[in-house]
Amino acid sequence: MKPDEARGLWLGLVGVVIFALTLPMTRLAVGTPEAPQMSGVFIALGRAVVAAALSAVFLVATRAPWPRREDWQPLVLTSAGVVFGFPLFTSIAMRYVEAVHASVMVGVLPLATAAVGALLHRQRPSAGFWTCAGVGSALVIAFALAKAGAGNTLHTADVLLLAAMACAAVGYGYGARLSQRMRAEHVICWALVIALPLTLPLAVATRPTTGLPASAWWGFGYVAVFSMWIGFFAWYRGLALGGTVRVSQVQLVQPFLSMLFAVPLLGERLDALTLGFALAVIATVFIGKRMPVRPAAAA
Repeated sequence: MKPDEARGLWLGLVGVVIFALTLPMTRLAVGTPEAPQMSGVFIALGRAVVAAALSAVFLVATRAPWPRREDWQPLVLTSAGVVFGFPLFTSIAMRYVEAVHASVMVGVLPLATAAVGALLHRQRPSAGFWTCAGVGSALVIAFALAKAGAGNTLHTADVLLLAAMACAAVGYGYGARLSQRMRAEHVICWALVIALPLTLPLAVATRPTTGLPASAWWGFGYVAVFSMWIGFFAWYRGLALGGTVRVSQVQLVQPFLSMLFAVPLLGERLDALTLGFALAVIATVFIGKRMPVRPAAAA
């Protein structure tokens, strides 16, 4: 393995550890149906506003050049995926499902990220890769149905989590592509700043109007500074150095880290069914990562 690839994997792991706390911290901030705290919309947009303010300072301090004309479209797509889509869908969903449950739902994100990365780089994943992607997705849906109870239908929160996974994969893929010609730190900063005309007024309109416990604000502060900003510094740099398809495999540990964090932070329980499905999903991702992905020209 080349030195840059090894460094990319380590930076990717740092980003994953930071992101692993996102679901538990979001649950802490949004509360439960019995004890609601902040609204999911405010958490998603408010954290983007805080991160955008930090980003503006960082861009000025580092004398970041303006994005080139061809960079604006992928920046908008990156912003749509990781500034709007993923935070909004997960923040709304997390009031209705435990962080342990949500960790299984986003377990196929590494495979989705690899698929988007392969398509953007005009690679041709093999039939085995797509088979693993299909099996992993089926396992996630089966888990959601198993947890749904007698109704045997997907909960709205599960649908939102699946949508969040798709948004994150697109945002990661386009952000990684931009990181090959821009500083990785500048990619997420510009994605946040260009979203500010939308996120700021919406965050103000949905801000809490009643007193909230300190734990909710701690959760919000973490997802604003770490999940929405600092984590992407390491993650996009890792994807750029090591390659999207390769580095995305370190996300394999994210569901388990999220579960481990959720137990002491939220007092959640890790039952055998949840753990079994998590292991099965990660196994399909692990196998899928080792399936051939060929350049388009060679296919």
